[in-house]
Amino acid sequence: MKILALSAAGAAVASRCGPKAAALARLRRSGLPVPIGLVLTADAYRSHLASAGVEPAARRVLMAREDSAHRLALEVRLGLLQTPLPASVADGLAHACRDLSPDLPWLLAVRSSALHEGASSPSFAGQLETFLAVTDHADLLTGVRACWASLWSPRAVRYMLANGIDPAATAVAVLVQRLVPAVAAGGALSATHAGRIVLTAAWGLGPAVAQGEVVPDRYVLRRDGPVLEHVESGRKSRMLTCSPGGDLRWRPVTPALHSTPCLDEAQALALARLVLTAEAALDAPVEIEWALDAEGFHLLQARPAPAQATRAAGPAAVDGPCLAGQPAASGWAVGPARLVRTEAELDRVRPGDVLVTRVPGPALAAVLPRVVAVVAELGGSTSHLAALARERRIPAVLGIGDATRRIPEGARVVVDGTLGVVHVERTDSRRH
Repeated sequence: MKILALSAAGAAVASRCGPKAAALARLRRSGLPVPIGLVLTADAYRSHLASAGVEPAARRVLMAREDSAHRLALEVRLGLLQTPLPASVADGLAHACRDLSPDLPWLLAVRSSALHEGASSPSFAGQLETFLAVTDHADLLTGVRACWASLWSPRAVRYMLANGIDPAATAVAVLVQRLVPAVAAGGALSATHAGRIVLTAAWGLGPAVAQGEVVPDRYVLRRDGPVLEHVESGRKSRMLTCSPGGDLRWRPVTPALHSTPCLDEAQALALARLVLTAEAALDAPVEIEWALDAEGFHLLQARPAPAQATRAAGPAAVDGPCLAGQPAASGWAVGPARLVRTEAELDRVRPGDVLVTRVPGPALAAVLPRVVAVVAELGGSTSHLAALARERRIPAVLGIGDATRRIPEGARVVVDGTLGVVHVERTDSRRH
């Protein structure tokens, strides 16, 4: 079958549904609060690739020169977008959505589930598309094709080639779920290098945290208990909201709530217990995405977390200010600061640089193979960029206010991603 309910046993098969969907299927079957949904398997993607007539172009991408590879990928992407879905798939999606539950609203999240996601392979964090607040069947079909096509975007193709993946050898399943009307959302790490649980939270829907649009609250808990040890308020000036009619937009957060923690102690403990239960169900440390609405907590994603390095002795701190942020990827590195304020400036990044930027979006994955560390003004410990940095074992510190103004271009910096601090060499000391 090409369409499976998320509660079906077959949905937990990662080779057909992708690790993202498969992990959620396992958690749902274990009784954890995962939103109701269905999976359009990778078989549907492969059939659509063939019917669009772009399989030959897809097979040539891996061995092509860079300019030719991007042209071929564009051909594949346009073919997937422009070719209508077969009536059997379109009708099957409509019936499957109705059969899931008579109460299932036409307000959905449509998410990519790449088959190479997982513990021993690249995570694809933030590299493929997600569409929120899909309100009707026509938009659902468009969202499915767009999820498939996102595998062939320049960002995703660069990511796959950098990680030794042949784009033609993988595929994309599509996860369709009820959209959670979240009042708060965020991420979690079930086990840090220090043996702690870390939760992050911001107001509204999850992209504010995942895409690094704000500095989220950060909660550190002991695993035994669990016991809340520390709460660090974030800087949450904007949030993504969705009306019952599907109006999705960014809105300013009331100033009084900018630094008000989204979760109280009881909620943080309840979420930590869910994270530990998810870890036990998947039999591995996990990275979680979650949402909170009037019904309680919901788990939106659970992927195996890469092992984090234990703390090693770093170089002596340089003679200059020490800036604090959220530890996002452990370890330490030293190098010259390269300031990047827009994506157009990414070509300025050279091997051995420390990337210093404002918004730690997933597009920065393109330069991670070149840099020794990442520093950003926004974002937190569970953003997509944090996951990509952990994947590549690159130290990262996010959420340092005004980092692009406080760190001079070319200054020697020491980035400690374990403690979440950045030491900046004084400008005058570089002249002596």
